[in-house]
Amino acid sequence: MSVAAGAAGSVANDEAGKPVAAKGLKGVVAADSAVCDVDGALGKLIYRGYNIHELAENSTFEEVVFLLLNGELPNTQQLADMKQTLAKHREVSPAVVVFLKTLPKDCNPMAALRTAISLEGIYDPLSEVSTKEANWEKSLRLIGLCASVVATFQRIRQGLELVSPRTDLSHAANFLYMLNGKVPTAAEEHAMDLILILHAEHGFNASTFAARVIAATLSDLYSIITGAIGALKGPLHGGANTEVLKTLMEVGSVENVAAWVANKKAKKEVFMGFGHAVYQVADPRARHLKALSQKLGQETGNPLWYDLSVEIEKQVTGLIKKPCNVDFYSASLQYYMGIPGDLFTCIFAMSRVSGWCAHVLEQWIDNKIIRPSSNYIGPAERAYAKIEARS
Repeated sequence: MSVAAGAAGSVANDEAGKPVAAKGLKGVVAADSAVCDVDGALGKLIYRGYNIHELAENSTFEEVVFLLLNGELPNTQQLADMKQTLAKHREVSPAVVVFLKTLPKDCNPMAALRTAISLEGIYDPLSEVSTKEANWEKSLRLIGLCASVVATFQRIRQGLELVSPRTDLSHAANFLYMLNGKVPTAAEEHAMDLILILHAEHGFNASTFAARVIAATLSDLYSIITGAIGALKGPLHGGANTEVLKTLMEVGSVENVAAWVANKKAKKEVFMGFGHAVYQVADPRARHLKALSQKLGQETGNPLWYDLSVEIEKQVTGLIKKPCNVDFYSASLQYYMGIPGDLFTCIFAMSRVSGWCAHVLEQWIDNKIIRPSSNYIGPAERAYAKIEARS
C-alpha cells in the first residue's frame, strides 16, 4: 500500500492506485473551521482562540454561547441583550408539553428530547426563515428550549408539578430550578455552569459533523439539531458518563474497588470514562469537574461518590496507563446535583447545542453540500436473470 503525497487529509492508495477508504473518516480533514481546536497530542481544547482552562475559571456559559456563535467574547451590553433573548425562550410550547405528557414512563430521555425539538420547529414562525437575524434568534431559542424540555420531561415522568422558568436566573440555575423545584446553591449553579461550558464544543465529533452535513443541504435549523441529537443518542458518542454512574453504583464502596478492577481486567472489559479517541494525554476538561465533585461531596455531606471515583481513577489509571476523561467525574458531579443517570446524555445535548449552532452558522457562510465518495466493492456488472432462472 502506498500513501499519496500532499497535505493533511490525503488518502492512502492500494497497489492498483485505488483510494483506500478511511474507516470512520479518521485522519480526513473535512473542512476548515474557526470554532474549535482540539489538540490531542498536547491535551489542549480551544474555543475561538480561548483555552478551555481560562473559560472554565473565568467565564460563564452565557459568555461562551456568545463566543461560539459570534467569534468574540461579549461586552457588557451584548451579554445583557443575549441573556434577555435566551431567557425569553425558556418556555416550552404548550403543544410540546402535551406531547411530553403522552410519552410512556420508560421512554428514552434522548428520544423524548429529539422528538420534542423537532416538534418545537413546527410552532416557531421563524423556522423556515434563513436570515442572519432569524438564525441568531433560533439558535438562542434552541439553546433555551433544550434545557427546558429536559427539565419538563423529568418532572412529568416523576409525576411532579411543572416548574415555570424564571428569567432572573442564569441558564444553569434556571435549569436546576425547573428540574428540582428549588433554586440551586451557589456551588450547584457553578457546577452546572461548568458542565455546560466544558461540553459546549469539541470540534468535528460525530454529532457536530452530522449537524454540518444536514446544514449543508440548507435544511432548517430544527431539522439539523434534531439530527445532531440523534447522532449523540448513539452509545458510541454520548452516554459514557451514564455508564460511569452505573459503575459507581455497582462498586458501592472504596473497599470494593480493587476486586472490581481485578474482575474487569480478568474479563477484558472496557473501563468507562478512561482514555479518549482524540486526547493522547489527559483530557483538559477532567480536572475542573473533579474539583467540583469534591466540593459538592463536602457540601452535601456525602463524599462517598467522590471518594469512590478517586480510588477507581487511581487504580484504573495505574493499570491501563490511561487518564480519566471528561465523562468520569461528571458522573458523580451530576448525581450530587440530583440529576439521574439516564439524563446525563441530555445534559450533554443541552450544552453541545451551542456548539452545533455555531458550526451550522459557520457552514452557511461559505456553504457547499457535503457529498463524499465511496469505493464500490460489490459484484461486477452482470446480466439480469428472470426469476424462473434463479436457483
